[in-house]
Amino acid sequence: MSNKRKYFGTDGIRGYANRSSMTAETAMRVGMAAGVAFKRGNHRHRVVVGKDTRLSGYMIENALVAGFTAAGMDVFLLGPVPTPAVAMLTRSLRADIGVMISASHNAYHDNGIKLFGPNGFKLSDEIEAEIERLMDNDLTAKLSSGHNIGRATRVEGVHDRYIEFAKRTLPRSMSLEGLRVVIDCANGAAYKVAPAALWELGAEVVEIGTSPNGININAECGSTHTAALARKVNEVRADIGIALDGDADRVIIVDEKSNVIDGDQLMALVAQSWKEKELLSGKGIVATVMSNLGLERFLGDHDLTLARTAVGDRYVVEHMRKNGFNVGGEQSGHIVLSDYATTGDGLIAALQVLSVVQSWNKPVSEVCARFEPVPQVLRNVRYSTGEPLKDKLVMESIDDGRNRLANSGRLVIRASGTEPLIRVMAEGDDETLVRSVVDDICTSLQKIAA
Repeated sequence: MSNKRKYFGTDGIRGYANRSSMTAETAMRVGMAAGVAFKRGNHRHRVVVGKDTRLSGYMIENALVAGFTAAGMDVFLLGPVPTPAVAMLTRSLRADIGVMISASHNAYHDNGIKLFGPNGFKLSDEIEAEIERLMDNDLTAKLSSGHNIGRATRVEGVHDRYIEFAKRTLPRSMSLEGLRVVIDCANGAAYKVAPAALWELGAEVVEIGTSPNGININAECGSTHTAALARKVNEVRADIGIALDGDADRVIIVDEKSNVIDGDQLMALVAQSWKEKELLSGKGIVATVMSNLGLERFLGDHDLTLARTAVGDRYVVEHMRKNGFNVGGEQSGHIVLSDYATTGDGLIAALQVLSVVQSWNKPVSEVCARFEPVPQVLRNVRYSTGEPLKDKLVMESIDDGRNRLANSGRLVIRASGTEPLIRVMAEGDDETLVRSVVDDICTSLQKIAA
């Protein structure tokens, strides 16, 4: 993804709400531009719009409605639902485009706009570029008038449809009876549907992070802050803890011993389980450059491959579709199971883990610990202006780090697609060397970022 994009990053448009790229005006122009771009043919065009629980969601939702209806699209409002529910309902309702208003795992003051095509997949770089071009041009002549202006309708029963969709990813005979599950919904989009789905499948459910107030989404809870979940698992002696993020497209697991289990381990588990059931296609899985070397070695031991892509679940999905894989994801907990969903789905991934726990009849700590991770260090360096990765001293420091790691590890340096951060990741069998390499690169970055 080019950093020269004006609006779109690695996961839609994102920014501080009511500032910069995330104002009501920008949202309205997104609606108008996307509406114009996706109007094909003479039928009544429709768009589905979901959101998480952020306070600014009301503002952005209404601005998008104004834009889409001005473009002549009928808008179907879903209210607070997970991102994968929007993708699913885009297809189910035969919409021309789907929109999720969310900044995922970010704090409440950020918000974002994620767009899906009629097939439920995130948009390509080319389509996003076309929408950006339209946003910066006068669209007046392309907007609708008279009886062609769109209508807005709120859709009922959305939660029930998604819950049933999620449950159907498991065999009808599968029951979660006997499992005590703590679910942390990050005070976000899944705060109603995830606990309900688990309860309907027979689990004893303990909820945290299910009392959104508009500003507590992801606040010391959810997949990026698992301490509260670990404490609750220990307190109620649960069999498993499940942490979703603000829009529920990622999941992190906590076992019965309060150990945190990331997306790499979950992908390893699903890959092994699906291979045994002859359900795995592509003879491996797809992950990003951030996934642990231990995952790659584990898959190799099982005669499976690991294909790596750029960071961002949309790039994982693109590679999966192009090359026939049905399992992919990210270390951060985006797990894409394309037999069921077109994007990361935290609840569906969690249900797959629970089904293995039940069928293997072993503790979660044994089920989910598939491999020994290679020591991996990740640090973020914030910057204000410029392009730090083009600085001569920084480039020399990176080259030196690669030479020091040589063939014993990996080094990944990248600019965040959603925040002004440089992410520095190194891994290798020698943890002391890995930390030293990361420290040196971060020091060089900090000197020019100050």
